[in-house]
Amino acid sequence: MASLNVSLSFFFATCALCEVARRASKALLPAGTYANFSREAVGAAQLAACCLEMRVLVELGPWAGGFGPDLLLTLVFLLFVVHGVTFDGASANPTVALQEFLMAEASLPSTLLKVVAQVLGAQAACALTQRCWTWELSELHLLQSLMAMHCSSTLRTSVLQGTLVEGACTFFFHLSLLHLQHSLLIYRVPALALLVTFMAYTAGPYTSAFFNPALAASVTFHCSGNTLLEYAHVYCLGPVAGMILAVLLYQGHLPRLFQRNLFYRQKNKYRTPRGKLSPGSVATQTPTKE
Repeated sequence: MASLNVSLSFFFATCALCEVARRASKALLPAGTYANFSREAVGAAQLAACCLEMRVLVELGPWAGGFGPDLLLTLVFLLFVVHGVTFDGASANPTVALQEFLMAEASLPSTLLKVVAQVLGAQAACALTQRCWTWELSELHLLQSLMAMHCSSTLRTSVLQGTLVEGACTFFFHLSLLHLQHSLLIYRVPALALLVTFMAYTAGPYTSAFFNPALAASVTFHCSGNTLLEYAHVYCLGPVAGMILAVLLYQGHLPRLFQRNLFYRQKNKYRTPRGKLSPGSVATQTPTKE
């Protein structure tokens, strides 16, 4: 129970520090710099740090702390609710930034800046979290600090199947995100958190269900077991393909690349009246004999 309390304190401290950094940068930096860089960097750092600590609970908690899957899945749901409420519009996910670009909602420079910020934020969080583990505040942190130098791959299946799993998770996430984008925050955040929790339960044993290239790069790309190219196929190519399919299914086309709708017919604004003509209209159309 002491290990769980330490992890809960870590989650609280991470979210609190990131919220302070978020508010400070919003007050001090220009609006464009905050929206395209600092907000995304802080969001990615918060997401990556909580993901790394959550991974400790998932991998070591069941046998070292006696944590059951019900507790772990509840924590995943609550964490993503907190992320959704505190992110202030940040996605902390390169595929979401790319989706906004393909839907002509963001320019190329802002998209590249967001992706760079997300990668840097996740990498910084990884380094700081590993430093925190060396303090050995709990038994789980002690074990994790001993295992950190020899981490194992999160890909526990073939590269092809892993790519399909990550692509499917990203597809359903982006399709839900598109359908809920105009919903109220009170409905959108729990719905997406519930979806993420379900995918973590079903796809987690195969790929850990990242569907986030920046998050996967900071957590597992340096681990042994697979090559960098194999990791890129599973955690980059799969999510990008899933995102594109979701946009095509929702929109029918990619507005940034082409305007032709591949799946849906656009209805005419003016409809031609159908049915039998009235006797009066027939009379007006019949020529009179002199």
